[in-house]
Amino acid sequence: MPANDPTGRRFGEVALEYERGRPEYPDAAVDELLRDGPSVVVDVGAGTGKLTRALVGRVETVIAVEPDDAMRAVLSDLLPGVTALAGVAESLPLPDTSVDLVVAGQAWHWVDPARGVPEVVRVLRPGGRLGLVWNDRDESDPWIAELSALLVEYGTAPDAAYTPRVGPPFGPFERTETSWTNRVRLDVAIAMVTSRSYVIALPVDRREELVARVRALAESVADPATGLVPVPYVTRTYCARRDG
Repeated sequence: MPANDPTGRRFGEVALEYERGRPEYPDAAVDELLRDGPSVVVDVGAGTGKLTRALVGRVETVIAVEPDDAMRAVLSDLLPGVTALAGVAESLPLPDTSVDLVVAGQAWHWVDPARGVPEVVRVLRPGGRLGLVWNDRDESDPWIAELSALLVEYGTAPDAAYTPRVGPPFGPFERTETSWTNRVRLDVAIAMVTSRSYVIALPVDRREELVARVRALAESVADPATGLVPVPYVTRTYCARRDG
């Protein structure tokens, strides 16, 4: 995320809630990111390590870069073997041509491409790749559509699919989609909403009112036997190779 973005910087206020509420990434999406067999991977805007942990054990070296101290502290507690550095995509604390793959999970929309792309190019080896991934709620599901309408009512924006652009020296993006359902406890479904930057920014009374309505909606679709709430996602990956 850009270092000067006040809304994004507030994620640290709810770092543990973010960790609890945000979903992991499906294996098929991670497979796509790692299909070239990279040895050194950098996770930019790593947050609490949702994508980072999917990389650990699958590549030789994983480095996490995250600007928020609170988010990075949670990542380090959960993944003590991972090098976690303070930094942003626009100013990466890494040597030139030192990595095979730069990834960003749920983060590239915070980046200023005019500054972030040259930095990614700087640290990538020739032929290296940039891999971007988002877990987007599946708006084709009726209850998710109702949830998004509720968020709009409270002056926030639903998770619209974001199409990144990077340009030369990267080739065109290769895009893949994976549909899946995350079945979570009610408190996790609530944290999925309350850890969003635009919900964090709401006045306290409006946020509490929204949470109450989200709770009632989630309870209405919970499995009577298990109490779990089904949250359908479409995970979108975008991979581009550095030419030269």
